[in-house]
Amino acid sequence: MKFKVPHTLVLLFFLMIFSLVLTWVIPSGEFQTGVNEQGIEVVIPGSFEKADEKEYLSPLSLFTVIPRALADAQGIIFFVLIIGGALAVVRETGAIDALLGRMVSRFGDQPYLLLFLVMIAFATASATLGMAEEYIPFAVILVSVCVALKMDSVTAIGTMVIGYGIGYAVAVMNPFTLIVAQDVAGLEPTSGMWYRLILAVPLLLVGFHHVWRYSRKVQADPTQSLVYGTEPPAAAEIDKTQSLTVRHKGVLFATLLVLVGLVVGIMLYGWYLTELGAIFLGLAIAGGLIGGLNLNRIASVFGNGAAELASTALLIGFARAIALLLEDGEVLHTVVNGMAAPLSAVGAEFSAIGMLGIQSVLNFFIPSGSGQALVTMPLMAPIGDLVGVSRQIAVLAFQFGDGLMNMIVPTNPVLMGILGLAGISYDRWFRFILPVVLKLLVVCAVGLVAGVWLGYS
Repeated sequence: MKFKVPHTLVLLFFLMIFSLVLTWVIPSGEFQTGVNEQGIEVVIPGSFEKADEKEYLSPLSLFTVIPRALADAQGIIFFVLIIGGALAVVRETGAIDALLGRMVSRFGDQPYLLLFLVMIAFATASATLGMAEEYIPFAVILVSVCVALKMDSVTAIGTMVIGYGIGYAVAVMNPFTLIVAQDVAGLEPTSGMWYRLILAVPLLLVGFHHVWRYSRKVQADPTQSLVYGTEPPAAAEIDKTQSLTVRHKGVLFATLLVLVGLVVGIMLYGWYLTELGAIFLGLAIAGGLIGGLNLNRIASVFGNGAAELASTALLIGFARAIALLLEDGEVLHTVVNGMAAPLSAVGAEFSAIGMLGIQSVLNFFIPSGSGQALVTMPLMAPIGDLVGVSRQIAVLAFQFGDGLMNMIVPTNPVLMGILGLAGISYDRWFRFILPVVLKLLVVCAVGLVAGVWLGYS
């Protein structure tokens, strides 16, 4: 009997069971916390204490945690649903399909140039603005372009996710990870940028080579696609002959204004999911009216578009449930303390690589970049001082572990949302992304050792 890989929701539920068992096996404990000179609450090194009595989570927690997780992740869930409805309305006007037809005609002979430019664009936005959730609207569009260029949805999402993962790994001014980590470590904001920019080159080349090689294989033989025969409806055939009408141009201009407003709002006004959802809701109404749809049609299409992403919303909730179980079991600090202690017994080079390994593993438990920085950097920075690893390298190890592992860990709700939107099951994505994550981690390890030798600080 041939083994059949379970549905992604089933896989996530199995991980929930595994997490619950971990809370039974691992002792509970926590670090004391305090406020540093910058007014940020961080853990205090050396203050870890095991709990006097361990409270065991009930097996019923597997079920009660899911509604809690859905409520906890409501911001990104509602954002995804609004995105689904808004894009459905914009697409109903025909504007997106007309634009995609133009793009396919333009890059039909140079598809890899398009992929490379798109990857650099995602990497740049993540390295500077810390964008991640904001990419979700681009998933369907990118999938459609790649399928029209005789590639597949894995190529499209690979280009996006590898780009944003590398961007987080070599962040030059990401306010959610780099700035927080450097602040906790007592470093100047954005300091050490030159070395991160140098490392961005080999990382992007390795990442692009992986996507390029896979896409060439799919173009030569479509049956080699990891999603062969399972392409989502969003990847319908694009009509390259469709012309851009005045209405189409009006809808596209409104969409461009929204994207510009999104960037400006994030940079200048600290907008997040609530404001971003509101601006896309406005796009659905304005874009639909400009495109010639009446209000009833806009409402109907919007509802259908949101409904198509209900399963994606569940994926996000289940992913959050895993982390929530570990938090409830009070084992996160125990894991951090147990993994960090051995670093003081090895040399600087191995300590730097060890920090990368620790941050990579911890990303499964703490997928939030800023949350991971606040828990781990107060420990890694002083350990680095003891073993000869500069605080800049300790921050770099954190960035690498956070950025690269977010491309693969199923506890990352943004990743699960993007995969759900593109119709890619987690097991197929894992087969695609694991090899490149391993290669990128090797490059990062070499970069950390070189940083120690160069005295990067």
